[in-house]
Amino acid sequence: QVQLVESGGGFAQPGGSLRLSCVGTGFTSPNYYISWVRERPGRGLQWVATIHNVENKTYYGDSVKGRFTISRGNAKNTWYLQMDNLKPEDTADYYCAKDYDASFGRAEARGQGTQVTVSL
Repeated sequence: QVQLVESGGGFAQPGGSLRLSCVGTGFTSPNYYISWVRERPGRGLQWVATIHNVENKTYYGDSVKGRFTISRGNAKNTWYLQMDNLKPEDTADYYCAKDYDASFGRAEARGQGTQVTVSL
């Protein structure tokens, strides 16, 4: 059973940066996608970014393109979301997810989340 654990959330001022980490266990195959999704207060789940674990191809939502970077760490089953030029509207609970399907808003596995607050 895949388990994912996020860390690195916290507080930042507008224009600041944070880096989120995701560590996973229980993978039986290397061929999968890892996504970051977020849930903002009073709003539904929003897809943020995705990376293919083997091909290393990356994809971004329009609201974060050019500001956020998803990457795979050197350590096995570790991924990051580097968030730069943060905006107050980036305030949300951030989750990493395996094989997230945005059409259904579901993932094969999702972590417990880490909170990000962007404010003056």
